[in-house]
Amino acid sequence: MLKNGLLLGLFALVCSALVAGVNLLTRPQIEFQQRQQLLGTLQQIIPDALHDNDLAASCRLITAPEALGTADAMPVYIASKQGQPQAVAIETIAPDGYNGKILLIVAVDNQGTVLGVRTLEQQETPGLGDKVDRRKSNWVESFVGRAFDPNQMKSWFVKKDGGEIDQFTGATITPRAYTKALRNTLSYFVSHKAQIYTSKTSCEASKS
Repeated sequence: MLKNGLLLGLFALVCSALVAGVNLLTRPQIEFQQRQQLLGTLQQIIPDALHDNDLAASCRLITAPEALGTADAMPVYIASKQGQPQAVAIETIAPDGYNGKILLIVAVDNQGTVLGVRTLEQQETPGLGDKVDRRKSNWVESFVGRAFDPNQMKSWFVKKDGGEIDQFTGATITPRAYTKALRNTLSYFVSHKAQIYTSKTSCEASKS
């Protein structure tokens, strides 16, 4: 019995060591792929004409639980041209999706006009709520070009709640949560733009 226990323990130890080793060896490649995917998303939502800097390297962290849907610090990518900030892409969370949290990123210029929106992670119902994913529908494109005005907040609600944003047939909860997250994030950007642009907390520094 003792011998079997020792063999089982040794087997578990070897397996754990193998998993740790594989994780260590593949981590650089995984991080590279994640960076490439991020760069691709940022290039989709921030026009080249608005920046001459490395968007991924311009990452800063901000903490705004009420606006960004989480107590965690969230990445903000600052697009600058000749050293002057022109726009940002802010990662934010809709905490009240139908099946949980929805992670998204919204790009907005200095005038408060939405440049692009992408869903980064979601678990919404296939065929209904997952239309927030651009691979499933072009719904997120309806925000592009829309100017955020704090004095016209009502327009940033779904039509069922008296606003201007289309909801999905049979799935109002998801677009309502998504629109709320955008509304809160854009409101935060408009009122904290200078603070965001001067933030010194880089995403890379936070990993060290």
